[in-house]
Amino acid sequence: MAENNNNLTVWQRLSQTFGPNSLLGQDYPTFTFDKKELLRTKSREEYEKEKLQAQQTFYLTNQWAKVENNLYSQAIYYEPSRLSAQYDYESMEYTPEISAALDIYAEESTTTNEDGFILQIYSESKRIKGVLADLFNNALDINTNLPMWTRNTCKYGDNFVYLKLDPEKGIVGVQQLPTIEIERHEVGVSAKISVDITQELEKDKKALHFTWKNKNMEFQSWEIAHFRLLGDDRKLPYGTSMLEKARRIWKQLLLSEDAMLIYRTSRAPERRMFKVFVGNMNDDDVEAYVNRVANKFKREQIVDKNTGNVDMRFNQMAVDQDYFIPVRDPSAPDPITTLPGATNLSEIADIEYIQKKLLTALRVPKAFLGFEEVVGDGKNLALQDIRFARTINRIQKSMLAELNKIAIVHLFLLGFEDELSNFTIGLTNPSTQADLLKIDVWKEKVLLYKDLVSDPGNGIQATSSTWAKKHIFGWSDEEVRLDLQQQRIERAVGEELKATATVITKTGLFDNIDKLYGSTTGATPSVGAETTPGGTEELSSPPSFGGGEELPDLGAEAPPAGEAPPPTGEPELAPESKKKDLNILIENNLIEGASMINLGHGQDSLGEISKELDKLLNS
Repeated sequence: MAENNNNLTVWQRLSQTFGPNSLLGQDYPTFTFDKKELLRTKSREEYEKEKLQAQQTFYLTNQWAKVENNLYSQAIYYEPSRLSAQYDYESMEYTPEISAALDIYAEESTTTNEDGFILQIYSESKRIKGVLADLFNNALDINTNLPMWTRNTCKYGDNFVYLKLDPEKGIVGVQQLPTIEIERHEVGVSAKISVDITQELEKDKKALHFTWKNKNMEFQSWEIAHFRLLGDDRKLPYGTSMLEKARRIWKQLLLSEDAMLIYRTSRAPERRMFKVFVGNMNDDDVEAYVNRVANKFKREQIVDKNTGNVDMRFNQMAVDQDYFIPVRDPSAPDPITTLPGATNLSEIADIEYIQKKLLTALRVPKAFLGFEEVVGDGKNLALQDIRFARTINRIQKSMLAELNKIAIVHLFLLGFEDELSNFTIGLTNPSTQADLLKIDVWKEKVLLYKDLVSDPGNGIQATSSTWAKKHIFGWSDEEVRLDLQQQRIERAVGEELKATATVITKTGLFDNIDKLYGSTTGATPSVGAETTPGGTEELSSPPSFGGGEELPDLGAEAPPAGEAPPPTGEPELAPESKKKDLNILIENNLIEGASMINLGHGQDSLGEISKELDKLLNS
């Protein structure tokens, strides 16, 4: 089998791994009912049992195939309604509440962490982590593309991204595809790949592939990253839009708003009622007379001499909406009466009711959209934030599922086939309130644990530590055992840390500072030296001059001023400071404070020194 894999190209091996003709280990088993191949046994009962089990399995497999085909047929019938729904989503984009909700979905799902990264990558291998960081940050530009992908996914329920693949560099780029024009053909239907770059021998297997119907193009499953929100199984194999539940409410809101505007424009302005005196005029002539009177109140219409059209822009009085009523009584009061306009223009409870239902369907807190003031010191908003964070977490899981597929394809092409599962990726939780709630829960658990394992005073705990860990923290026996082992290791580490001062006497971290600013009076005592109560240092075992030790060369040349003597291990004291009788070159004892050196006195004492040396040599 390994030899066959070596003869395959990288694309053929990628197809065998997870598409297009791979069923991920879910292929149907084949059965033979031949006595020689089915079972080699002399027991007829065992043979009949195995044969019956094979027949039952074969029947159940056929049942599964029928269910798959029926579900796929339902998906085909759903296609026209899917298109109509997506056209509705396009129109819903122009409603401010819905557009703001989509922006909130995208922003909350792609929140950056404290380091400024949207996507966090975890792996035990530094190389895998570096490869994936380069893929997402450089090749895919995830900080720019992921918010747009998330917004499209929430809007349509699906988002299709084409991957630009290279057999040596992996994924080198991406291209956004039109969601409405891409179709997904799920596993479960006998489909033939018309454009098969892998040149598989058996092309009539059950295949998962994508088609661009308007362009007559087909794609393998590993060429397309299909982001989808799985929420309604009736819409499989496609996702469910976050706007699906708001489609009917949105249409009702549009109708209500249009009706409200029409009512305002037709009923809001004041009207005037003109009473026209017609006297004893014939009834047939009353209407023409009233119209002639009404036309006198209007401005004359102007005909454009260039086009010949009637210009209605100058008819600004709009008195044709007024009422002209003929009267025959000349003593009728108020020939001109003003009728008030609509007085209930502020009553929009019906609009607010529908709008409230729309916001409920969008699952976005009203305070986030600016429709509600924060009350109760923000506690109510905090609870809404936690519930909304769960919605965002569901969106993030859908996005991470396909990002994980992209990472696996990239690692496969680069040759990391043995480390395809050696990483995890995550997105930032946008809700700090949810984190605080988890911390509060853990605090209560820890306090309860302490109360159960503490001694009430009679020497008997309420429960054992093991019982408390199992029933409060929910640990298993293996986790409790592992925790005890870790505590033992950590205690040993703590004891080693306490002995640091005796193991490491000098780190050398401050050598450069001691060289610049250190002094003999203020320096740190060296190893083996003891400090007297007066502040001076004494050697614990001062060397003695005697036996075969040589005296220092008094005529040796002193080192230049400002240059420290070469290090020779522990600092050595001058001979004259060790014995009082050898302080012959120093006038009035320099060590005790004198600063003058009498060279003449030293020259006179050279004879005495030579005599003393002769005595020592001849003795």
